[in-house]
Amino acid sequence: MISLREAWGKALVELGREVPELVVLDGDLANSTRADLFDQAFPERFLQMGIAEQNLVGVAAGLAHSGLIPWLSSFAVFFTHRALDPLRMLVAQTEANVKIGAGYAGLLTGRTGKTHQDVEDLAIMRAMPKMAVLAPADPEECRWMTRWATFHLGPVYLRLARDPEPDLPPAPLVPGRPRLVRPGGSIALVSTGVQSVRTLEAARLLAEAGVDARVIHLGWLKPLDTEALLEMLEGVEWVVTVEEHSVIGGLGGLIAELLSARRPTRILRIGIQDDFGESASNQALLERHGLSPNKIAQRVLEERIWV
Repeated sequence: MISLREAWGKALVELGREVPELVVLDGDLANSTRADLFDQAFPERFLQMGIAEQNLVGVAAGLAHSGLIPWLSSFAVFFTHRALDPLRMLVAQTEANVKIGAGYAGLLTGRTGKTHQDVEDLAIMRAMPKMAVLAPADPEECRWMTRWATFHLGPVYLRLARDPEPDLPPAPLVPGRPRLVRPGGSIALVSTGVQSVRTLEAARLLAEAGVDARVIHLGWLKPLDTEALLEMLEGVEWVVTVEEHSVIGGLGGLIAELLSARRPTRILRIGIQDDFGESASNQALLERHGLSPNKIAQRVLEERIWV
């Protein structure tokens, strides 16, 4: 079991052997994001930009317009907050072929403190025109998405968690298409990123309590095959979204937007309730914000009486 950041770093090395135009720009965090693997393999194509994320993005945009394929390495929070203006002006508006490796994304970086936790990134980047937004669940999906992003023409935001998580069951990977991880009845649990593994475990706990819930993983928030998602939600009377991200504007917002326009359905959004993160262990944070498998199952059982 390896982390998404490790899978991403190894995928960059593999791609570096076949894509000579691929370069990596780092914001002085390569040993944390694992971009150092690319540095070790291709030092002449690795640019250490220091703690100057706005400049890093500007240089990357220039390299992209010169025909190179730059991958950026830093913590998610430094891209989506500190460097947001150049990402918007220089990358998204010009549709520069820049790829953002957003390390340490989401809630589960409590050892770095709330200043370094980014639980608003999906909302910010999903609203960014021309920006693809991907949130893999496990190393295999991460490697596949890294390859897709490298050959995709246009800007991409790839959300990378810090710590290893169990894998989802293997399934064919298709750009933009959700994954039906577990078939079920009239309740659907929809999740994204590494939270999908815990959501699947919550469905197993619900099954023990007599509740048959289907589980859908959205690794692709943008682009998203909405028709495929609606097909997977056929016959569902209640949708529960689960994300280690703010309930405002992220996965829950995406599902609410789609269903309100196409198929009005009752929705419960489980996630971070308009708050910042905090320093704590991963398990403590999951429990506090209702995102552990037990807490998810408990919340569904409590709310189900109103269905």
